Amino acid sequence: MTKLILSTGNIVSGGPSIVRRPGTFRSNLELTSSLRSNFLAAQLSSAEDEEYKRNSSHAVTPTAAAVTAIDNNTGNAQVNGAAKTDGNHTGNTGASVTNGVNGNNSNGTSSPRRPALASWTRREGKTLYIPPVDWSINEGETASTRDTETGSTSSGSSSGGLQEEASQYDTTVKLFFLPGALPVDARAQYAEEALALVFSELGVQSVDLLVLSFPGMSFEGDCEWQADKINAKQGNDDEEAATWAITAEALYKAGKVRRLGVAEFGSEKLARFVARVGVPPAVDQINIHNCCHVPPPLTALAKEKSIDLLVHTDCTDILPPGTLRELLGQGVQGAGVLVDEDNDSRSVPQPPADALRGDLTPQWVVKYTAVVRDRGVIENKGYFAAALVHDE
Repeated sequence: MTKLILSTGNIVSGGPSIVRRPGTFRSNLELTSSLRSNFLAAQLSSAEDEEYKRNSSHAVTPTAAAVTAIDNNTGNAQVNGAAKTDGNHTGNTGASVTNGVNGNNSNGTSSPRRPALASWTRREGKTLYIPPVDWSINEGETASTRDTETGSTSSGSSSGGLQEEASQYDTTVKLFFLPGALPVDARAQYAEEALALVFSELGVQSVDLLVLSFPGMSFEGDCEWQADKINAKQGNDDEEAATWAITAEALYKAGKVRRLGVAEFGSEKLARFVARVGVPPAVDQINIHNCCHVPPPLTALAKEKSIDLLVHTDCTDILPPGTLRELLGQGVQGAGVLVDEDNDSRSVPQPPADALRGDLTPQWVVKYTAVVRDRGVIENKGYFAAALVHDE
């Protein structure tokens, strides 16, 4: 099996603009759009490096944040310090740029292959970093991302950590355990992996708040009373308490997190949870986008137990397997990391020779934010995600 570690980088400094449309979301658009943008930027950077080797006069390094210029006379998409991820345009020949490679031409000829994975990712043992990251530039390097089997340390490009002393920030980490994050005993390793990545990215040794989000949990209903009632029957109390003990409580006792929190716990669910754990949560995040108010029983319980109730807008189904497969596959919007066995169409760029094959299981997603305390400004925000490719 191959473990994938996906990263968005700091989306505050260079992430794409996200437009949320009405309707049901399969996944978190901020996460998926930012991953796609970072993959594209890495592919374009790799292509630019190759171009420099062939032509020393090559000048501009494309980024995924600007706009593709179109030469209407020839119909060719010319990268002008940027790339357009959808590859749609008008022109005579119909050539375009999609994820760093030329798209299909109007004469029906097949597209060239996407860039080789080795050119814009980094493999270390059985772990593939997409794209690679390097935290050695962070001042006071405090942690490194190591493959649990080989002990190797990842390298590549990074945001460079925080700009001021860590004490000047409020740092929050939200760890989403996905349905594939099993068995429960393995979640301790997942939590350590996720925190190590965040620590290395931010250049810190601890964070202010760690929130755990468990699979199968939501806070949805026609009103707050119905949402609270539905929530009481969701999830798995035994698995959640066991996970809390080996992840949140262990990290808290080790001094790596200063406060703990849960997400999507209504009044009954939270009451049962608090009664079973050694270190109770200090925060409960709920999404009340379908409701207008917090249920009174939850408000009363939170006040009694000194738990802060916070509202969030995160998607509960943050990274389904189908969405991740689409991100990494050979479709127009995919990165070409995975081969789609049932897709031999010439209408999309073909995967590179070293593309992976096999079923995909997302394990976890971690979201991190660093807010400058005195100014209330988000300086650093991003995501990491982990998945397994069953390629053996």
